[in-house]
Amino acid sequence: MRATLAMVALVVTSMVAVSFLVPLALLVRTQVETRATTAAERRAETVLPTLALATQPEKLAQALAGAAPAERPCVHLPDGRLVGTTHAPAQMLLRVVRERHSGAGTVPGGWVFLQPVLVDQEQVAVVESFVPQAELTRGVARAWTVMVLLAVCLVISSVVVADRLGARVVRASGRLSRASAALGAGDLAVRVEPAGPPELREAGQAFNLMADRVTQLLATERELVADLSHRLRTPLMALTIAAEQIGRVPGAPRMVAAIGHLESEVDAIIRAAGTPLSTRSPAARPGAGDAAPAAGPPGAGVPTCQVAEVARQRVGFWSMLAEQQGRACAFAATDEPTPVPLAPDDLAAVVDALVGNIFRHTPQGTGFAVSVRRTAQGVVLVVEDGGRGIADPASALARGASSGGSTGLGLDVVRSTADATRGQVRLLRSFMGGARVEVSLGLAATAAPAPGRTWGHRRRRPAQRRRLRLRLRQ
Repeated sequence: MRATLAMVALVVTSMVAVSFLVPLALLVRTQVETRATTAAERRAETVLPTLALATQPEKLAQALAGAAPAERPCVHLPDGRLVGTTHAPAQMLLRVVRERHSGAGTVPGGWVFLQPVLVDQEQVAVVESFVPQAELTRGVARAWTVMVLLAVCLVISSVVVADRLGARVVRASGRLSRASAALGAGDLAVRVEPAGPPELREAGQAFNLMADRVTQLLATERELVADLSHRLRTPLMALTIAAEQIGRVPGAPRMVAAIGHLESEVDAIIRAAGTPLSTRSPAARPGAGDAAPAAGPPGAGVPTCQVAEVARQRVGFWSMLAEQQGRACAFAATDEPTPVPLAPDDLAAVVDALVGNIFRHTPQGTGFAVSVRRTAQGVVLVVEDGGRGIADPASALARGASSGGSTGLGLDVVRSTADATRGQVRLLRSFMGGARVEVSLGLAATAAPAPGRTWGHRRRRPAQRRRLRLRLRQ
């Protein structure tokens, strides 16, 4: 590109220089010739008064002696006598005498001007003024040389400037090209510093935005694969518990081994789909980017579900498994509507992740409780257990971090779902002695205002807790 731009500048500037240089050079030569011939005509005119007063050669010679030899005119008298040096051809001289009209022309060695003068008895004398060739071209060569040098400097300067501009464009486009190749090769961290002309700067900014978007989409896709694979752990856990309850029957060990192998394969898929691309904000995780803007209520235009109904269904599923392991299971929900802007499957995945962690990280016989209540800000889903609790709540919410040897995605799925409704997740200590997970979810856009006794279920909480304690002790 640099060579092309330099060649274009060379051709264009050369054409412009030639188009101006040739007429200007001709004009300079014409001006020099005009100046020399005009001076010759004036010299001839200065002799006319003297010739009108006297035609003697001696007096004419004395009158012409004051001029320089190169500028001294020549006088042709009517009787054929000559004062000075002539350069005019005889034919030109005769024509001027016959026509009695001034004449001029080019002669060997220069240019000559003839001026006829009428003297005594209608006789004609001719004043000749000669201009040497050197006078006709005095300074022309120097002027042409200066103009040619200026034109050459102009052409060289334009080529250099075009090359510098081309180098700037080439560097910017080269960086953009290399970054594009690196991104295509899998380097998702590559970015460019926008530089060069405005168009290339805009292209660089667009490339950075595209790279950020590609990185975000790839990370989101990998997280989505991991989260979807994580949902398989719930039916696998149910199969594991069911297989353990079968007892010593033919084929039971193989079934348990196959289920364990399948669970390990699911864990491998989840870890392989882990996202090492970049550290992203919660808004970049699946579901968070679809949250409603601040100007409107959360969940506008998306599916909704009732938290109490979904939680009751999922606790019913887990209660059968809990009964097989001797776990006490309690559930309490408000009678008020609990609509949230989530699909039922997404909310079921939240309940399964929280309850599944209890089955996975607490010993058999450990009880748990699930409750749903509605507040003025939204719906709160609470899952608590009687285990050892969570030693480090901050790290437990980090994606992929787990102190129990699991995939570390369960709580991240919960947090991502809460973020999608502009809610939050809190990890506390349960009154049962173990962990207490409070998931706040924003209400759906079509949710009706809470009844006047919104906080009634809070007044019933002590009685509910006593009932939960009695059931867990049993």
